[in-house]
Amino acid sequence: MTDLGQANLRGASLALLAFALFSTHDVAVKYLGGLYSPFQIIFFSVLLSFPLATLMLMRDPTRGHLRPVHPWWTGLRTIMGVVTGMSAFYAFSVLPLAQTYAILFASPLLITLLSIPILGEKVGPHRLGAVIAGLIGVMVVLRPGAQEMQLGHFAAMAAAVGSAMAGVIVRKIGKDERSAVLMLYPMMANAVVMSCLLPFVYKPMPLADLGLTGMLAAFSFTAGLLVISAYRAAEAAIVAPMQYSQIIWAALFGAVFFDEVPDPMTWVGAAIIIVSGLYIVIRESRGGASANMPVIATRSRPDTGTYPRPPALKSLPGRGSRKGLQMRRQADT
Repeated sequence: MTDLGQANLRGASLALLAFALFSTHDVAVKYLGGLYSPFQIIFFSVLLSFPLATLMLMRDPTRGHLRPVHPWWTGLRTIMGVVTGMSAFYAFSVLPLAQTYAILFASPLLITLLSIPILGEKVGPHRLGAVIAGLIGVMVVLRPGAQEMQLGHFAAMAAAVGSAMAGVIVRKIGKDERSAVLMLYPMMANAVVMSCLLPFVYKPMPLADLGLTGMLAAFSFTAGLLVISAYRAAEAAIVAPMQYSQIIWAALFGAVFFDEVPDPMTWVGAAIIIVSGLYIVIRESRGGASANMPVIATRSRPDTGTYPRPPALKSLPGRGSRKGLQMRRQADT
């Protein structure tokens, strides 16, 4: 196997492991959501994430301060992180896992759409058609009129939109802002907002449930590091589609733990959304689709701001990409 093939295989394996951990994280969110308010779950998961964030900051070699270079964009991304966190945690709590994932998978499609007004990008008919097809897939999952729309459905859609907005802002300012700024501001905002709401919803948590919130932080932290390692090892076009493996875990975990069986229309809608997302990945992997950080490097996970995110991906070639391998060979000589 060639160096590129080995790197891509390693990257894909790391990504699959990462999204398996993320899916396990979401199972814990759903279980706790049946017992406690999402505000309480978010508060304790963020609180228990701070030690991990501190360790990450201690190892950050970047010189600088914590004042954002782009305060308004950072502030908007922080707000989107809080909205996405509350919406996603609530959606996971009340909707079937597979249905929630199917709706959240629309977020990368929305990133492509939002890149037009925010980044000034030109999206051609192929990618625009894929976005429209993906949004039709969301309608197939929701089936307005054929089923009663619940608050959870609107929460999942809000999470998809909020995550897309946060993602496109990272593409806009990610090259200028320190990773610590991008990581800490949403975490601090979640801690402050949830602490204000906590007195109205608090229920005493036994030690086992409190430990489960600690597991949320540990799993998402580890999974985030694995995703970054995957993108550094392999081509983004190989790593990005691995996120769709979560729909398999959702079906498995939903059946085992919650007696959930996705209906046929959920599978049809999810398939349309996934194919649309994969089409955009293929188009972007040909190069020249974006002058900014590509969508395929920011499409991995809803940006909820509820856990310490690893350093933001810059628009640099992965070590496993053709360009990355070429640069490494040049450096060796």
